[in-house]
Amino acid sequence: MKYLHFSFRPRLVDSLQGYDRNRFFHDVMAGLTVGIVALPLAMAFAIASGAKPEAGIYAAIIGGFLGSLLGGSKVQIGGPAGAFIVVIYAIIEQYGLANLFIATTMAGVLLGLMGLLRLGSVIRYIPVPIVIGFTNGIAVLIALSQLKDFFGLDIARIPGEFFAQLKILRAQAHTASPVTMIVSIASLALLFLWPKAYLAPEADAAPTLATRIRRVLKAIPGPVLVLILATGAVKLLELPLETIGSRFGGIPENLPAFHLPAFSWDLARQLFAPALTLALLGAVESLLCARVADNLTQDRHDPNQELLAQGIANFLVPFFGALPVTGTMARTTTNVRAGATSPVAGIVHALTLAAIVLIAAPLAKDIPLAALAAILMHAAFNMGEWREFRNLRHFSNNFRILVLSTFFLTVMVDLTTAVEVGLVLACLFFIYRISSLTEIRPLNTIHGQPLPAGVHAYALYGSLFFGAVGKLDGLIEPQCVPERAMILEMHKLISLDSTGLDGLETMHKTLRRAGSRLILCGLNPQPRSLMERSGFMDRLGRDNCVDELATVLAKI
Repeated sequence: MKYLHFSFRPRLVDSLQGYDRNRFFHDVMAGLTVGIVALPLAMAFAIASGAKPEAGIYAAIIGGFLGSLLGGSKVQIGGPAGAFIVVIYAIIEQYGLANLFIATTMAGVLLGLMGLLRLGSVIRYIPVPIVIGFTNGIAVLIALSQLKDFFGLDIARIPGEFFAQLKILRAQAHTASPVTMIVSIASLALLFLWPKAYLAPEADAAPTLATRIRRVLKAIPGPVLVLILATGAVKLLELPLETIGSRFGGIPENLPAFHLPAFSWDLARQLFAPALTLALLGAVESLLCARVADNLTQDRHDPNQELLAQGIANFLVPFFGALPVTGTMARTTTNVRAGATSPVAGIVHALTLAAIVLIAAPLAKDIPLAALAAILMHAAFNMGEWREFRNLRHFSNNFRILVLSTFFLTVMVDLTTAVEVGLVLACLFFIYRISSLTEIRPLNTIHGQPLPAGVHAYALYGSLFFGAVGKLDGLIEPQCVPERAMILEMHKLISLDSTGLDGLETMHKTLRRAGSRLILCGLNPQPRSLMERSGFMDRLGRDNCVDELATVLAKI
């Protein structure tokens, strides 16, 4: 299929060339591993988003399957992501769960259009400090949203607004449950200590029983171990903890049924802003994750194919009661480290989750929410780029302002406002930086010869655009206008926009009224093209536009 020169070619097609039994074995093992890891994360993300746990599981199954089947990355795993939590929670709080599904479908359409219009590379234009700021802000909000279940606070529902969250958490701090805190703190400690306690043995170490045990234990993902131990403790010790069963009644023992959400154009107009937020965040997260996967595998993804796949996935998942999906960093990294070689691993991961739902769903009712809160706390910590705050002292004030403003606005206002303000600030800083590089220097001689009386000459450097055109104003002050001619040497002027051209037009008219004239020298192709197309060259007079500065004196 081709549309606007877009070639529909999922990465699975190329990956299956030369596919053999050995690669299939590695993909199956990696898919099984990631499928097990994805289960607690999917449930935790759904609960933190204000939905039921099955909404996250269905998203991981359907989104993971479609993302691997149709995507542009060889090893990326799709599903519900931590970055979506605060956005989804806010949408559900303001519009309701049913309208979240409509917004997700609309976001899928927008993502698909981004892919078809080949905008994958444009997403990379979002400045790094903005990404750092909102990523760390989202991580803080995720951690904050889990304090209720982490400490077992008696709060019916956490509000979506930051200061309201702080107020209610402080008011209900006295209701913390000691038993819940013991389970959650022990779970969080295990998550942090587990990868470090069982490092892989050295390659030349003797294969002892201890090293073999460490290898086996290291193969068990931390979240899965926490889930098993915490659930076992609740079941065996009959701990008074809130569980998935006590809050949600468990999870369904079958796969989701297809249903169409109610839709109207009036509702679509109201949901366009949330849909756009979901689409942009999904695009950024997916392509950032794909780039990380490329670095791990020495491969290169197709950003436009990936956006189209995420668009198809997000268009379809709401029909099965699932949350929005995107590329997921933790599961993709796990997939690579587990030995995945193709999208087959992602497909196996989705099938593994489906099998778990069909076979082991009744066991989920005893999973304590404190353990899931600990898993999300750990995910939030790993999600944040906290070192970047410490490194701010090494960067410019512009960089610091972008990071900190985006961070605080994400936490205290909302993600959409944070990104909008961040992009506006980034544009203003860029304009200021480029304008500061634009210089106008006076010339006192031309090739060693002094300027004739009544002639002024200047050399222009950089870009003459709307942010720098004001620098021309000083050249045409009444006391500065030359009697005979003003020469602008422009061979180091790399670009000119319509505002800069208007400044030259004003200069030309001012000089002509004073009986003087404007002479341009050494025009580069872009400024010359704009002057030709606008008719300015004819109004100026082609005799007043020369290629070499040496020929100017002969024209005066």
